Amino acid sequence: MLRARPEALVLLGALLTVPLEPAGSQNAPSLTWEVQRYDGWFNNLRHHQRGAAGYRLQRLVPANYADGVYQALEEPLLPNPRRLSDAAMQGRAGLPSRQNRTVLGVFFGYHVLSDLVSVERPGCPAEFLNIHIPPGDPVFDPNRSGDVVLPFQRSRWDPKTGLSPNNPRDLTNEVTGWLDGSAIYGSSHSWSDELRSFSGGQLASGPDPEPISLVTPPWAEYDPFLDPSISPEFLAASEQFFSTMVPPGVYMRNASCHFQNIVNKDFGSSPALRVCNSYWIRENPNLNSAQAVNELLLGMASQISELEDRIVVEDLRDYWPGPGKFSRTDYVASSIQRGRDMGLPSYSQALLALGLETPKNWSDLNPEVDPQVLEATAALYNQDLSRLELLPGGLLESHGDPGPLFTAIVLDQFVRLRDGDRYWFENTRNGLFSKEEIAEIRNITLKDVLVAVANVDPSALQSNVFIWHPGAPCPQPQQLTTEGLPPCVPLTVSDYFKGSGAGFGITIVAICCFPLVSLLIAWVVAHFRGRERRKLQRKDKESMKKEAAKDGVSAMEWPGPRETSYPVTIQLLPDRCLQVLDRRLSVLRTIQLRPPQQVNLILSSNRGRRTLLLKIPKEYDLVLLFNSEEERGIFVQQLQGFCVRWTLGLDVAEMGEKELFRKAVTKQQRARILEVFFRHLFAQVPWLCLLETETYPGVGGNLGWTWGELSFCSMGWRWTAPQMMFTMYDLDGNGFLSKDEFFTMMRSFIEISNNCLSKAQLAEVVESMFRESGFQDKRELTWEDFHFMLRDHDSELRRTQLCVKGGGGGVGDIFKPNISSRVSFITKTPGECSCPRGGGLPTSEAPELGGPGLKKRFGKKAVLSPPRLYTEALQEKMQRGLLAQKLQQFKRFVENYRRHIVCTTIFSAIYYAFASPPTEIAQTTLVGIILSRGTAANVSFMYSYILLTMCRNLITFLRETFLNRYVPFDAAVDFHRWIAMAAVVLSILHSAGHVVNVYIFSVSPLSVLACIFPHVFVNDGSKLPQKFYWWFFQTVPGMSGVLLLLVLAIMYVFASHHFRRHSFRGFWLTHHLYVLLYVLLIIHGSFGLIQLPSFYIYFMVPALIFVGDKLVSLSRKKVEISVVKAELLPSGVTHLQFQRPKGFEYKSGQWVRIACLALGTNEYHPFTLTSAPHEDTLSLHIRAVGPWTTRLREVYSSPTGDGYAIYPKLYLDGPFGEGHQEWHKFEVSVLVGGGIGVTPFASILKDLVFKSSLGSQMLCKKIYFIWVTRTQRQFEWLADIIREVEENDCQDLVSVHIYITQLAEKFDLRTTMLYICERHFQKVLNRSLFTGLRSITHFGRPPFEPFFNSLQEVHPEVRKIGVFSCGPPGMTKNVEKACQLINRQDQAHFVHHYENF
Repeated sequence: MLRARPEALVLLGALLTVPLEPAGSQNAPSLTWEVQRYDGWFNNLRHHQRGAAGYRLQRLVPANYADGVYQALEEPLLPNPRRLSDAAMQGRAGLPSRQNRTVLGVFFGYHVLSDLVSVERPGCPAEFLNIHIPPGDPVFDPNRSGDVVLPFQRSRWDPKTGLSPNNPRDLTNEVTGWLDGSAIYGSSHSWSDELRSFSGGQLASGPDPEPISLVTPPWAEYDPFLDPSISPEFLAASEQFFSTMVPPGVYMRNASCHFQNIVNKDFGSSPALRVCNSYWIRENPNLNSAQAVNELLLGMASQISELEDRIVVEDLRDYWPGPGKFSRTDYVASSIQRGRDMGLPSYSQALLALGLETPKNWSDLNPEVDPQVLEATAALYNQDLSRLELLPGGLLESHGDPGPLFTAIVLDQFVRLRDGDRYWFENTRNGLFSKEEIAEIRNITLKDVLVAVANVDPSALQSNVFIWHPGAPCPQPQQLTTEGLPPCVPLTVSDYFKGSGAGFGITIVAICCFPLVSLLIAWVVAHFRGRERRKLQRKDKESMKKEAAKDGVSAMEWPGPRETSYPVTIQLLPDRCLQVLDRRLSVLRTIQLRPPQQVNLILSSNRGRRTLLLKIPKEYDLVLLFNSEEERGIFVQQLQGFCVRWTLGLDVAEMGEKELFRKAVTKQQRARILEVFFRHLFAQVPWLCLLETETYPGVGGNLGWTWGELSFCSMGWRWTAPQMMFTMYDLDGNGFLSKDEFFTMMRSFIEISNNCLSKAQLAEVVESMFRESGFQDKRELTWEDFHFMLRDHDSELRRTQLCVKGGGGGVGDIFKPNISSRVSFITKTPGECSCPRGGGLPTSEAPELGGPGLKKRFGKKAVLSPPRLYTEALQEKMQRGLLAQKLQQFKRFVENYRRHIVCTTIFSAIYYAFASPPTEIAQTTLVGIILSRGTAANVSFMYSYILLTMCRNLITFLRETFLNRYVPFDAAVDFHRWIAMAAVVLSILHSAGHVVNVYIFSVSPLSVLACIFPHVFVNDGSKLPQKFYWWFFQTVPGMSGVLLLLVLAIMYVFASHHFRRHSFRGFWLTHHLYVLLYVLLIIHGSFGLIQLPSFYIYFMVPALIFVGDKLVSLSRKKVEISVVKAELLPSGVTHLQFQRPKGFEYKSGQWVRIACLALGTNEYHPFTLTSAPHEDTLSLHIRAVGPWTTRLREVYSSPTGDGYAIYPKLYLDGPFGEGHQEWHKFEVSVLVGGGIGVTPFASILKDLVFKSSLGSQMLCKKIYFIWVTRTQRQFEWLADIIREVEENDCQDLVSVHIYITQLAEKFDLRTTMLYICERHFQKVLNRSLFTGLRSITHFGRPPFEPFFNSLQEVHPEVRKIGVFSCGPPGMTKNVEKACQLINRQDQAHFVHHYENF
């Protein structure tokens, strides 16, 4: 074969010089033959892809993978490739070829090989078979670190292979598998066009040789059934055999046989070019002209190559150009790894497959190989000859000529290439060449080509340039060795990130500062908005002060040491009262001044003389601080005139300010006095009748004793709570309780309950109680009279407790009332009421609805008579088995969370349908890619479908469809927040992943980057990746990503609860950056840097729906609405009544968005309508809690116009639906409103009463309205609405219960006295003492769970009860928790709808 092979190479040389077009002018007739394609397709008309670029290699022997599919064999199954290279291929250079083959033949052989096959292109996704260098390697690890790894990336494979053992992985050939000159002209039409000049048939690099006419001998016919594809075995055999022939240097000579000296940097001159120092050097000073290249070719023609054996010179074995950041690698070790990557068979398997004889032991491989080499190699394979690989085995058997295995492989390949090529030049059937031309081609040699191309004298070259025979011109000076040649440049490891660390860190820190900068901006905005708000508040205060100044004096009240003084207004009223008002003119305190009471006034004599102390008997003192002595003097004059007018004694004294403060009895000091009183009281119970109680006229403190259950027994006495109260307040000890003493007793309890009743109200209660008991003519009460007066409240008093701070004794918790025993259930009929299944109290002992210190009575009929037991028989429930119970629990769970389950399922289905990451992500080794790509799919989905949560018109419409049963539309805003929070967390993770990616990309070779970014990078041989700033600021995704982080930081900071409350306008404006956000998202996701654009898949449908919803709102937004009436109500509430637009249809419980033209036309705020759908106008009740609502109150406080009020107009958007509008879909509905959260229920209550008055058929038969408020003075406007509802509610549809939360809990004695007053008022006047309504007023917080339990008993036939709550999150959470607890039972199901503010 070796004799035939040079002839084949000569023929190839002739073929490569033939022009692609026939000779002649441009006007030559059209071609009469088929032109071969550049990409190699359609050579074989039966199998078009054979030999084409990109077609897979064709194996001669079955694949040998670790798993039989694609996983390469590695250590420890096979030896380390570097150790194997050192053991088998190491040796001295300078042994000449036995056949005198020239270096030019070796060079041309590599050229032929590159024309046939190329598998160096890395595969994607990147897979590595890195070469671990043994510690102490003299070239790669001289420092014995033991952690040196040479990267080796696996080659590209056919994706249709590597799927099963029957279809193992096959590599693809990146060039055509034909001898067609693709190494010169390229393997594609575009590559060929780049190489051609399109002028005179010349290449871009220079002129082509002229055509030569030769006569060729006859040739055998073409075999279309023969597969000419390149085999991986041929690639390995030819590359390795050529590598043993490469010398350490190359001679250069001219035509006169003068061998030149080579000038080397830092070494001087040398006789030849050093191979290891000449790789990929574009500007070699020794090859800077065409003449120098000719001299190099002449030198290679005269130089004899290395011996064809196992030895590979160090220039290839130790100093081959390395991949990536490594400047050097081991060519032999890399070739061994390439063979493992291709799944090459073992040496023995290949011999058997090709029908060759296999050696029986290691010494049979090659008798000319050094036995020590064989022993070292055998040791690496554990003396197992069957594990010897094809590459080292083929080299070990070669000496002078290729061994039998390599010979058979190469011969087989060239025969298939020639006989299976339809365009082979000797095939006369293809019509390419005539017989004369074929003969001419056969006679051409590479010498002829060199003479024609390089203009070399023919006498300077031997006839066969591949072999040098004795007598040939210009013999080489000597067989070249490493002596006299410059040393190879040692290994260097490039640091791609060198010099970028500081800039990279600064960039990351700057990006991380986006939220801080946004926080700073938000703080500045909030500061100015707060200052503006405070300015408005001061203006409001000044106006209030001016109003209060007409009837009072302004001052600061000193509450006590270590406490802050606060502004008050003092008014002297005509009814002998001194009234203290706060800044909003709400009554803080009323002091009765009646003769012969002495008024003691103490003035400060220093520190500006602006303080005074007003001593008040039986109450805490009043300490006032004025701005100046003149203002104090004005008040003293008014007080003196007041005392003279009402014949009150006034005693004025002076003392220092510090002494004045010490003399003052503050509210806290009075409370401590009362606690001391009770501690003494409990220590001396038998002698209570002997105590002088003038010093302790009231009952106070928080005493932890249950009076009803605790009686005091000593010396034969047994004290009950009424007896103790009677004895304590019999101030003169005469055994009678006068009306004034009774008033003092009641007043002492009311006083400690935050003065929730005025003295006038209390006096009315006392007179009513005396009149109701028939004692209106009595001035004093005996014990029997006192007990008779409180006969209806015995049960409350028995469960009354007192808590004294520090009163100790360990009695506390054992007397805590049982909550269940305090629940009085809702009356179902006049004759019966319900009770707990566990048994109830007798009617006389059943308390009002309790819980945490609460009284509760539901149903108006219960007001007139005590609740009685509900005696209707309950259906006996059959005991279920464990499986049935679990099944029932599961059913209840599904029923409770039906809509959440459906919504989550739909959300997940859409996500997994579109957002599943590509399968190749899991195969990559870059963690940052996995993180960034996975989160990218998530945020693309979330940022798209978050738009649906803001489609208010769509949600309002869908509430009326069947979807409302399965989708929790009430949670749209909460769902929006949760998606937003999840999206921002994923965005941060996405950014963190890209920070890792940028670093990895900045230090990764182009072979890896070309896999990840096939449309951006091409592995063209450059080793330097882009710097980090290119990724951040010079790519569209990078720059848009940085801007996205900035926009997100601004939006999320301003959307936080704190800044939203302080600057809603800032939140409103910054949230409109969503337009820029989505523009940047589209740009960021559409560039396709990492993967194909996919954001539009998620974004298109939600965006279209959102735009349509916005267009609906815009169609009605800009209609000016006139305000008919504006009223400023207490508690900072503004009532607006405005025109109802034509065609404006809404339901009770819905809400609108308004913009006040006087405050800006683009800032909209949501408010619930308080008007009913049947009313001709719309109304809102807006509480001033922020800058906008405060300014709104100011705008409507002073209308303009002559003769009639003209108010600023509004823009209106809505109505929008929420869960409260579904109240009519339930037979029984519970409305729970907290604070200003009662606004939707005002509309619902009015709507219900109106429909019932018309006799409309409604599913809703009963509504329980629970109003939770801090004080009875808040939201007085709602009391008017409730009063209207009570007057018009003829069918007893509404049951209203008001809870005042500022009062004591746990049935404290002071709260019990409020109960007594309230119940007496209800009994006598059928109205509440606190609100003036027929509705019952309770004290404390509502016990939702006992209440819902009682609802199930009163309405056993109802299967679903609607619960609608609106108010602070804490209250709605308590309602939700109670519903969830009750829904675990197999009874009525409570469906909760809520709205927070």
